[in-house]
Amino acid sequence: MMRTRPLKVALLGCGVVGSEVARIMTTHAADLAARIGAPVELAGVAVRRPGKVREGIDPALVTTDATALVKRGDIDVVVEVIGGIEPARTLITTAFEHGASVVSANKALLAQDGAALHAAAEEHGRDLYYEAAVAGAIPLIRPLRESLAGDKVNRVLGIVNGTTNFILDKMDSTGAGYQEALDEATALGYAEADPTADVEAFDAAAKAAILAGIAFHTRVRLDDVYREGMTEVTAADFRSAAEMGCTIKLLAICERAADGGSVTARVHPAMIPLSHPLASVRGAYNAVFVESDAAGQLMFYGPGAGGSPTASAVLGDLVAVCRNRLNGATGPGESAYAALPVSSMGEVVTRYHISLDVADKPGVLAQVATVFAEHGVSIDTVRQQGKDGEASLVVVTHRASDASLSGTVEALRKLDTVRGVASIMRVEGE
Repeated sequence: MMRTRPLKVALLGCGVVGSEVARIMTTHAADLAARIGAPVELAGVAVRRPGKVREGIDPALVTTDATALVKRGDIDVVVEVIGGIEPARTLITTAFEHGASVVSANKALLAQDGAALHAAAEEHGRDLYYEAAVAGAIPLIRPLRESLAGDKVNRVLGIVNGTTNFILDKMDSTGAGYQEALDEATALGYAEADPTADVEAFDAAAKAAILAGIAFHTRVRLDDVYREGMTEVTAADFRSAAEMGCTIKLLAICERAADGGSVTARVHPAMIPLSHPLASVRGAYNAVFVESDAAGQLMFYGPGAGGSPTASAVLGDLVAVCRNRLNGATGPGESAYAALPVSSMGEVVTRYHISLDVADKPGVLAQVATVFAEHGVSIDTVRQQGKDGEASLVVVTHRASDASLSGTVEALRKLDTVRGVASIMRVEGE
């Protein structure tokens, strides 16, 4: 039997995502009620600009006092889509204190203070759900947290930022330079006027922290994630990748050490073989590749941003939290029992593609090979091209640690025959 008294929802933020959440709540009200077992009612909408016309939203529900809204005491669920650290953090904890559960899309806050927010939710017996914080509409957090709860996840490898994937895909498919591809992304609305959070990988790093924490049952903060942006990737890098049968993607990589004793989380551009499923992810789409003991290899793919896709994830959480509310229960909270140490980037082992500008004369290759050998880095392939006294030397290594590779590069720079290091890129997905 359906309960007639509605569950009351407070919406914090009514931008691209928030307005879509409100629209879906209204247009799909009957279906949502049937799925939940009770009607859901939009009880208030907190905004910064109250005078703006918001189609489909009763102006009487709009307020600029978000604190008063979450303190009302009759709110069952607070949906937070304002982003940023403050006032979102205070509003969420205040919501818990006044009896509301929370659905959030705030990746930055969760990556920085997820443990404290989970603790506050547990203290007050409330839910904290955040499927929309990573990869938009793609169901990812719930499968990691619930569907794979009985499995051991070893690696999460993914494209989790649509803006950067659009730019890199454009560079790959057209031969465009970085700035040209960025300008097109901005013109089409894929990139913000200030794209720093995307192209310098802050956005992807926050998502990597969340994914690593859930996958490995370990607290991983944003500061634990190695971050390298993609602004230095060039058309020449794509040509080199093509010669290896690869393309270039900005990847979030979370993995368990071979001995299982530690984890790492990192975000950086990497060459990836064209045979890998992630290589075919085009445009502004996201995809995440999960490797576990029992399930094997799984791939999650779809739109990773935008109003409607993100709102879909928010509404999925809203339904789950409302069901829990009706049943007097809460869903899964933080699982950090493993408490594995997070290793530094220097301990990460992978392959490398290094492009050197060298003098075109006998003995250069031998000198370079000696430096690699002295630092314990094994060479897989070497390609050399020379003309008029100058040459380029491309070295692809076997797997080596980041620390050993850094020492190798430092020593190479000291050789008289090495004019410069044109580029260094990791090779992943093999």
